Amino acid sequence: MSFRRGVVRQSKFRHVFAQAWKAEHCLDDVRVSRVTWDGPLCAVNPKFIAVIIEAAGGGTFLVTPIGKSGRIDQSCPTVCGHTAPVLDIQWCPHDDNIIASASEDCTVKVWQIPDGGLTSPMMDPIMTLEGHSKRVGILAWHPCAFNILLTAGCDNVVFVWNVGTGELVYQLADAHPDLIYSVSWNKDGSAVCTVCKDKALRIIDPRRGAVLKVREKVHDGTRPMRAVFLADGKILTTGFSRMSERQLALWDAKDLSEPMAVQEMDTSNGVLLPFYDPDTNMVYLCGKGDCTIRYFEVTDESPYVHFLSLYSSKEPQRGAGFLCKRGVDVNKCEIARFYKLHERKVEPISMTVPRKSDLFQGDLYPDTAGLEPALLADEWIAGQDAAPLLVSLSGGYAAPPYKHRDTLRSKPKLSSQDSGAGGAATAATVAAAPTPTPTSAAKEVEEETPQPRVTARETDGNGERPRREDEMLSELLAEMKALRAVVLAQNQRIELLERQLARIEDGDV
Repeated sequence: MSFRRGVVRQSKFRHVFAQAWKAEHCLDDVRVSRVTWDGPLCAVNPKFIAVIIEAAGGGTFLVTPIGKSGRIDQSCPTVCGHTAPVLDIQWCPHDDNIIASASEDCTVKVWQIPDGGLTSPMMDPIMTLEGHSKRVGILAWHPCAFNILLTAGCDNVVFVWNVGTGELVYQLADAHPDLIYSVSWNKDGSAVCTVCKDKALRIIDPRRGAVLKVREKVHDGTRPMRAVFLADGKILTTGFSRMSERQLALWDAKDLSEPMAVQEMDTSNGVLLPFYDPDTNMVYLCGKGDCTIRYFEVTDESPYVHFLSLYSSKEPQRGAGFLCKRGVDVNKCEIARFYKLHERKVEPISMTVPRKSDLFQGDLYPDTAGLEPALLADEWIAGQDAAPLLVSLSGGYAAPPYKHRDTLRSKPKLSSQDSGAGGAATAATVAAAPTPTPTSAAKEVEEETPQPRVTARETDGNGERPRREDEMLSELLAEMKALRAVVLAQNQRIELLERQLARIEDGDV
């Protein structure tokens, strides 16, 4: 029998390390909802954690600042305006203080959370969206257009709302013959992909109300499926085979005739919830009731979907929240963070890429979607499309104030109370600040090479170097001095060994 040595695929994410936070950083005594709905039950952004919890009558979810830890008192104020259990919650991608909730009471409500969290129970939403005839279980904010929200219910209907005015702008009533399992926008929000109980994957243009493509029997099993649009236009689905094995499949949206890749995993019953990071092109799979989180990298090289590793623990997860890239700790090379829901606890889990240097790792953090919307609601409704506006994470992310926060006609009801105050300039006015280097040669290289945009900080106007830049320069100089000392020491060691070798060769020893 002969063995061939395989070629190891090169990837900076092959050694992603997952680690749960210590017990003192968890949220304890959180009564996670037992609702029979295959949703994540949790939503996270850089400011807040929201968790759907058990309630005696009506629907309730908990909202706490992201830095809070320890025991949650039973008297802690909650958002409790629904008359039936809450099924889904989603933070607005363009305002960290706005959250939408969907419920079995057939309504969708939009809430404005004050900075610092709730000080009293919140019962009155800033907007109620009514139109579904059965319970609503799916929410999806538009990734680029401000105030556009998609909802899907058990009435097999998809609605698209202008949340600023409360207007129903599009309705897809005949596209799905059965229960809708999931909905996902593509990168610029020009189309959505859906999976349904009839086992079909559909690509839909919501503005035209047209089904662009359909693929029958994406997965042969009868259990629920999920689908998510990837940044390059491909679609990743999770489901079950005819033998009840859990599957992961990758599809080319231009040709759905055959999957690009299919991977079978195990025979567990839990629905696999995919969480996609467009910056790293990684997909994390969390199975409800599982004790593991699997993560994969999607590339253009066959077999296209590459298994990286898995995080395993002793306790099964009831759900999970996925933090957007704006909230991760770039100083610790954290590329993703989950908030795992236990029966009565919320446990953060960090995904990091080990690096020796303390400097900003630009290859791990390409520019990511910021708070500033690329389009207004009316522009998207009129037919415009635009990619998300990107911001740099170099030096840590600072939320910009909206330059048109008070001028939007559709905004007054959602006007956040200076939720972005204290931030730096908007993405459109972000200044280019190259990483400082000590030599003129390095400066010349930087002038020729495009530099990532760095969030500008306000100065006193006298032209002084921002404090953060000074700190980075000091760290860089200190590291160079340390490296120089090591090189000199090694040179001395080499010279000593060479002299000893010469003496041995001459017979002096």
